[in-house]
Amino acid sequence: MGNSASSSSLPPLKTVSSCNTNKVMGTWFVIGVKPTAFETTCSNAVEIYSRADPKKNNDVNIDFQYNKNDPITSPLKSLPQKGWVQGDKEDSGEWKVSPVWPIKMPYLILDVDQQDYQYVLIGYPSRDYAWIMGRTPNMPEETYNMLTKQLEEKHQYNLEGLRKVPQVWTAAERTKRGFTEKEIPDSMLVSEAAATSK
Repeated sequence: MGNSASSSSLPPLKTVSSCNTNKVMGTWFVIGVKPTAFETTCSNAVEIYSRADPKKNNDVNIDFQYNKNDPITSPLKSLPQKGWVQGDKEDSGEWKVSPVWPIKMPYLILDVDQQDYQYVLIGYPSRDYAWIMGRTPNMPEETYNMLTKQLEEKHQYNLEGLRKVPQVWTAAERTKRGFTEKEIPDSMLVSEAAATSK
């Protein structure tokens, strides 16, 4: 279901005035999402950002991997993407991202933790999609609530359809996916039994 007002009647989304491209690089866990078709049931969704080879025509490579349904036990999917930073390549809140050629989707950075780059909020012009991401699988509830409140009150999003993405990690899954204690601290791991229990 869409917004109460049509997207054409809503003002353009306002991006952050500054976002350091290099500080966005690295691992992001998808904590909340107004999903695309790929994300309606996903879990353990992770995006890894890296600067592209200067000889390539894109600016950023995005390695997006997720479990299709339940964490760990459902098939692991991969959707490599390319990103283009608009305007100043080193400091911009406006990107475009291509999940598949030749589509380039607006990727609007609505908020970012300017101090430590521990969270980021991404929007889409029609308000149909949004992403809340953090540097670890567990985001403090007050941070998550602050970002969803921004979506609704500042950016005129309808939060219907927003889902929290399950993030359930065991030590074995952390190793299998190539992460370390830096990205997923031991305190955020669960036992194998807890991970597979319904």
